[in-house]
Amino acid sequence: MTLAPRKNPLSALVLGLGLLTPALTPAQTSTPASTPPAEAPALKGETCSTAGLMDQIRRGLGSKSEAYKRYLRTLLRESATTLPLEELRAAFEREYDPVMVEHLAAALVARTERGLEDTSLEQVAQRALNDRDPALRAATVRAMRQTGALERTGDMYERLMRDPSPEVRQEAATNLVTDNLEVYGGRDARAADTAVAAAAASSDPKATARILGNLMTGEVSADSARKLERLLGSESPEVRAAASTALGGVPAAEMASARQALSAQYRAETDPQARKAMLAGIARLGFSSAVPELQRLRDVDPRLAPEVDAWTRVLNMNLQEWSLIQSAKQRLSQAR
Repeated sequence: MTLAPRKNPLSALVLGLGLLTPALTPAQTSTPASTPPAEAPALKGETCSTAGLMDQIRRGLGSKSEAYKRYLRTLLRESATTLPLEELRAAFEREYDPVMVEHLAAALVARTERGLEDTSLEQVAQRALNDRDPALRAATVRAMRQTGALERTGDMYERLMRDPSPEVRQEAATNLVTDNLEVYGGRDARAADTAVAAAAASSDPKATARILGNLMTGEVSADSARKLERLLGSESPEVRAAASTALGGVPAAEMASARQALSAQYRAETDPQARKAMLAGIARLGFSSAVPELQRLRDVDPRLAPEVDAWTRVLNMNLQEWSLIQSAKQRLSQAR
């Protein structure tokens, strides 16, 4: 049997297009020699305008899209190095809308972060400390979050933690917690010491407790460890509990002093929740070696004898990681 030759579908398509396309006359297919080719339009450079960006951001604030608002903030921050510095500084100084102040402050901080002038960050820090409007001080503090400002601003955070505005103090506390964990990974001694110093200087027990209760203290200095021990004598039971938690994570060189301070305060303590935090701190500092010390504390407060027994039982499992010890203690507590 003879097979018919296969048809090429591409050839058929080309033929079809050829039939649909009108034929061109010779005049259409050739360019007269006397007609010069058209010149491409000249490209003109454009300077990024601070005022133009500000107008765009103001309009964008009315958008219902949070993604678009984040885009505008990012746009300004990424443009910061190309914007005229004096225009940017002047716009920041004359702005009184908190959201716009935060955007402009973030742009100035970005300049310093990228190796340009230190004075841009200094200008932001000064407004965070000295602006008359607490809403603007708080906005400026937010602009320094998740940056390297923590190690470049001296005692700024200690002063912010004494700010008369609760909003400013809470924003400063958020920066200290967030930056220690997300920027420095919880492993930077300078960042941790800055947080401890700010907490010790604070006039706000809730903000202090928030900092200490979320701070990784494995790299703190001896001076910071002593400050934490002194905070065990705070008038606020919430602060005493948070200081106990922070002391549980101090470096090996500070462990003996921390255990002694926690044991002494446990005997004098009157608040049950603070006492529970002290027991946890002692357990973390000693692991299985803390069992004899915990047993000596068992009769100090009969209400917490079951808590001491739970810690003793878990520590005698000889688990080698604090996270595993915590999980085992939680399961045991839930089973009671």
